[in-house]
Amino acid sequence: MARCPYCDFTVYAGGDARGPRARTERLYAAVARELELRADALDERFGAPSGVGGLVADGSRVVAPPARPPLRTVYFGGGTPSLVPGEWLMRLMSIVRSRFGVASDTEVTIEANPGPDERGNLAAFRQVGVTRISFGAQSLDGAELRRLGRRHSPRDVAEAVAESRAAGIASINLDLLYDVPGQSVADWRRTLDAALALAPDHLSLYALTLDDPEAEGIAGVGGDHLPTAPGARRWRERARLEQDEDRAADQYILAAELLAAGGWRGYEISNWARPGHESRHNLVYWQREPYEAVGPGAHAFDGTVRRWNAAAMAPYVTALSADSSGDVSPDLPPGGAEVVTGAAARAEAAILALRLDRGVSAAAAELSPLAEVRDWAFAVGLLEAVESQGEPRVRLTTRGRLLSNELFARLI
Repeated sequence: MARCPYCDFTVYAGGDARGPRARTERLYAAVARELELRADALDERFGAPSGVGGLVADGSRVVAPPARPPLRTVYFGGGTPSLVPGEWLMRLMSIVRSRFGVASDTEVTIEANPGPDERGNLAAFRQVGVTRISFGAQSLDGAELRRLGRRHSPRDVAEAVAESRAAGIASINLDLLYDVPGQSVADWRRTLDAALALAPDHLSLYALTLDDPEAEGIAGVGGDHLPTAPGARRWRERARLEQDEDRAADQYILAAELLAAGGWRGYEISNWARPGHESRHNLVYWQREPYEAVGPGAHAFDGTVRRWNAAAMAPYVTALSADSSGDVSPDLPPGGAEVVTGAAARAEAAILALRLDRGVSAAAAELSPLAEVRDWAFAVGLLEAVESQGEPRVRLTTRGRLLSNELFARLI
């Protein structure tokens, strides 16, 4: 596999991923060890998950430990986890089930590239328990795919969707990019039409962003991003010259109108779903609920503390590998953490809630930083008042979605 020039995710390509120098087996083993260590910490703090733990001594009695709820979502993401061998995916999922607990209706998602050599064994994914698959289609125009450095074709996307259906995977998402260099509004319309013709259940539509992780200070030692390769940096510099904010706005509005007319729900700024196919996992993020995470570059949140692992593979694997002599035990990987409380937590909660089509309750808006900028946001057409289930709420307009960063910057 190769890393696309626009990609900022934690991806290992070339010799790191395949061939005699590949470090994938050590990485999988390290992820398994981190799962165990994170589960140990949760057991100590909250007790075993429902239906998993045994009995503990309490004086003269033997009682059940306090139970924490099982997971409602599991997400295999970042890079191309579809390349993970079936036996390792089964092993990792087994640890998740035994140490974290998994509800009977848990949503289990895996990310995949649609190319025939990268989409993985879809039937095996279903056996592991995958209920949802997300394909990084990015475009259904062959020329655009080549421009983006993608190796698959529009036909590969169609085959990947059809094979997923045949394997019994109930929910299928396609990631698509707009504001691609050289992409007209008409080109974007053709990609949307082609995507809808495949009858997916969910669409994630993202404006192509070409930020610099190193300039933002998140690619150094302990950072959650990898440095940008020189060739990718040159590609991004050229690509920025061919982007256009007004064209991107027209493309977003076209998508919103086209999908709404087809009965799709734009439940989040960048995400649309058929009824019942909203990503439960991503809703956890936007609703600011706790989540655990493992792997290089992974982020976790317990409601107060946001924690991340460093993106670099070598220190991650080293920390989680036992010494051959047995004198050194696996330890948690390097990374960082920040406490989010007070005004920062209130601002974050308002920003995340406004990303959703439900917005913020009017009562909560009065107690958040939104109260200070609400009149301005209504006056310039970024916010609107709506009623949901008898409750007054405040949410972004379509214009507000396009200019959300201007509003969010005033809330921080």
